[in-house]
Amino acid sequence: MREKLKLIKKNAEEKIAAIGSLDEVNDLRVKTLGRKGEITQLLRGLKDLNAEERSEIGKIANEFKVHLEQMINQKTEEIKHCELDSRLAREKIDVTLPGLPPQRGGKHPLTQITEEIRDIFTGLGFSVAEGPEIERDYYNFEALNIPRDHPARDMQDSFYISEDLLLRTHTSPVQVRTMEKTAPQIPVKIIVPGKVYRRDDDATHSPMFQQVEGLVIDERITFAHLKGTLMLFAQKIFGEDVRVRYRPSFFPFTEPSAEMDISCVMCKGKGCRVCSHTGWLEILGAGMVNPRVLEFGGYDPEKVTGFAFGMGVERIAMLKYGINDLRLFFDNDKRFLNQF
Repeated sequence: MREKLKLIKKNAEEKIAAIGSLDEVNDLRVKTLGRKGEITQLLRGLKDLNAEERSEIGKIANEFKVHLEQMINQKTEEIKHCELDSRLAREKIDVTLPGLPPQRGGKHPLTQITEEIRDIFTGLGFSVAEGPEIERDYYNFEALNIPRDHPARDMQDSFYISEDLLLRTHTSPVQVRTMEKTAPQIPVKIIVPGKVYRRDDDATHSPMFQQVEGLVIDERITFAHLKGTLMLFAQKIFGEDVRVRYRPSFFPFTEPSAEMDISCVMCKGKGCRVCSHTGWLEILGAGMVNPRVLEFGGYDPEKVTGFAFGMGVERIAMLKYGINDLRLFFDNDKRFLNQF
């Protein structure tokens, strides 16, 4: 048994000298000193020895266990220091090098377009108005000449919170709220940027999108004022050579109503896949304010008239930048956003 202990000690010392990792040290510790290790297994045979031999072998075994434990601990510290030195060498920093400049963020393309639209109209004397995104049914529909159970409500499928509250489907409610505050004062010239919500979700629609409405009320306002204002807007956004046309349409809150098209920004009106080979692209809806809406707002339609328009900011951005999928605005992909 004495010879076996010497052999275990010799083998352990040789292995410790050759070990190069902490995993190997732990394996050796378990193999020699563990509950099922070589020394433990050997000491189980002490019961077969007489008292004198049992005392002598036990003393030798304990001294060896202490010695081996010290060697293993020493080797563990050596390996830890070596690994630390190696890691520090790999990760060392040259403090004399210039620092990395911080990455600068930028405005989202929808924010850029909204600000550009706002700057154009404020330059024309418009002021900016805002209103709640959670709106009463009265302001979102009824005060805009869309009574309850009227088929015109099918044009705007909504997210209802209660029977009387919903996420606004357009920014037009702010027009009525503004008229209530200002009536009968004139003129009224406002634009209303903000988020609106509808139950849409595809490559050209989103359940949440940005919209800009405009409203002008004064004496003797005509459709010519509307056309001139929107023509100037289109030229500022898409370039001086853009052409504009109007098509009859229907909106409950304007009469007469029209859709405004611009010459295709891709093919310059020649006809391509983007414009379905028509040469024209729809960008917004507009019209003269319906007399009933003026009455809801507190104005006398016999004394004043007005025009209103509304556009989707995403639609303007897609046409201006040649973007073919609305969802790119909301994916937060830096490869897309860094282009603007």
